[in-house]
Amino acid sequence: MHTLEDRIQTKPIQDPYLRAMLNIMVTGAWLQGRMNLLLKPFGLSEPQYNVLRILRGQHPQSMNLYVIGERMVYPTSNVSRIIDKLFEKRLVSRNICTENRRRVDISITPAGLALLVEIQPALDADTRCFENRLSDYDVRHLSNCLETLRQDK
Repeated sequence: MHTLEDRIQTKPIQDPYLRAMLNIMVTGAWLQGRMNLLLKPFGLSEPQYNVLRILRGQHPQSMNLYVIGERMVYPTSNVSRIIDKLFEKRLVSRNICTENRRRVDISITPAGLALLVEIQPALDADTRCFENRLSDYDVRHLSNCLETLRQDK
């Protein structure tokens, strides 16, 4: 098993809070890389997948760009470009609001919903890697710790 110090080639990190922060960052990058490899055969990037999942959660209602951007795992100012790519692939539809032409409502299409169903078995298989490494208790405890860490004080 490789330690954080092995991974980033450094001397032992004495500050446990710094070590935890760096571990979270390195693990986040590792998970993002796994997700990108999983999504590549489906022609999606992680942000595109994230947008489709957000829209599926709202379906059948539509959402505007601002709300989609707020809900993304990695908030970005590129939401418009992400939507454009998904629109080109016919995975989302855009409806311009008649009262305010600057407002565009986005919805997931049946093709977008079908693609998420197609991706799910690969995602389920990938997340099973946790089962071989962490117990149910550990996974729940880890999630609770991370949620506590993100709480605003």
